[in-house]
Amino acid sequence: MRMLLAAVALTFVAGCAQGAVRAETPAAPPPPPSSSAAPASSAPPPPPPPPVVKPTPCAISDGACIQLSTNQTWVVRGDKIVYGPVPITHGRKGFETPLGDFPVLRKVKDEWSRPYNGPMPWSTYFTESGIAFHEGSLTEPSHGCIHLDPASARYYFQNLSIGETVQVVA
Repeated sequence: MRMLLAAVALTFVAGCAQGAVRAETPAAPPPPPSSSAAPASSAPPPPPPPPVVKPTPCAISDGACIQLSTNQTWVVRGDKIVYGPVPITHGRKGFETPLGDFPVLRKVKDEWSRPYNGPMPWSTYFTESGIAFHEGSLTEPSHGCIHLDPASARYYFQNLSIGETVQVVA
C-alpha cells in the first residue's frame, strides 16, 4: 500500500514540475466552444452541404418544367429535380405547345381525344385549350400536348397536383 501511495505522489510531483497540474489555483473552466476555432484534439467539422443547383431552364421551384428545344421535362420540388429529365415530344408546326406558366387544371386517367380520335392515358391538363401531359409517341410530334413514355405519364399524373405550376420554355 505504501508503494502505491509513493507512486501516486511521484506522479503528482512530476506533473507539477511539467506544469500539467497546478495545486495552488483551481482549474479554470474550459472556454466556451467557438465557431471559428476548434480544439486541436477534436475532429474537423463536416464540410458544408453543396449549394442547391437546379439544372433546369425554368424559374419555378415546384411543379413541372418543360424545355421544348431539348424535348425534355422535369418535376422539381424545392429547387431540386425529383424526376427527370424525361424525353418528350410536343406540338408540331401549326399546333405549337404554348410557352408560359400554367396551373394543372384537371386529370383524367383514361382520356380519349375526340378531335384526333385517339387514346390519351394519364392525362394531366394544364391549359384551357386542352394541352396536357399524357402517354404518347416519342417519335411523332403532337397536336400541342406533351407526350411522355407510359411510366413518366403515370408519374406526372400521380405526382402533380391540381393548381401546381407547369412552366413551358423554348
